[in-house]
Amino acid sequence: MTHAKREKAEIDFWDASGFRADAVQGRTWAVKGVTLVVAVPGQRQSISAASAVNSKGGFWFAVYSGGMNGELFVALLKRMMKGRRRPIHLVLDGLPAHKTRGVRDDVDSLKGRLTLHFLPGDAPDLNPDELVWSYNKRTGVARSPLRSGEKLADRVHDQLSDIAARPELVRSFFRHQVSPIFLTYA
Repeated sequence: MTHAKREKAEIDFWDASGFRADAVQGRTWAVKGVTLVVAVPGQRQSISAASAVNSKGGFWFAVYSGGMNGELFVALLKRMMKGRRRPIHLVLDGLPAHKTRGVRDDVDSLKGRLTLHFLPGDAPDLNPDELVWSYNKRTGVARSPLRSGEKLADRVHDQLSDIAARPELVRSFFRHQVSPIFLTYA
């Protein structure tokens, strides 16, 4: 991380997650003795999303269909890098799609504008971007089922756009009890 400071680079944390329309809907209440029935959508939509956060409140995201592979990861990295002037040090998990030959070749072709740093496999709590998904699932799709005709991709995109518009919320993910160490590198 001292190398990133010397380069005046941004330090971003990356993660991806999946969403389902028929996921658990959270909790609710009912009058004692009355069985509560919660309406859930009959649709089985699923969508994936990736995001990158930094301790200054920066937030980038993309919504996509299917699982992550090396080719998709390279395409998402290119979208994330577009318009960025400063070098980026990207901290991410060790998903095999992040370590393919195509990814390595693409990162090498950027000549130092992007550097990847991999977290240990047993340490998702060191990635503040994990809290984006926790927040999004706890306050979004899980709080209210999709309405008839509503698309899960649109809902997830809107929720992530709301997070992007709130840099103070993004910064709060870095104040979580397990990740204050990264504030020193901001």
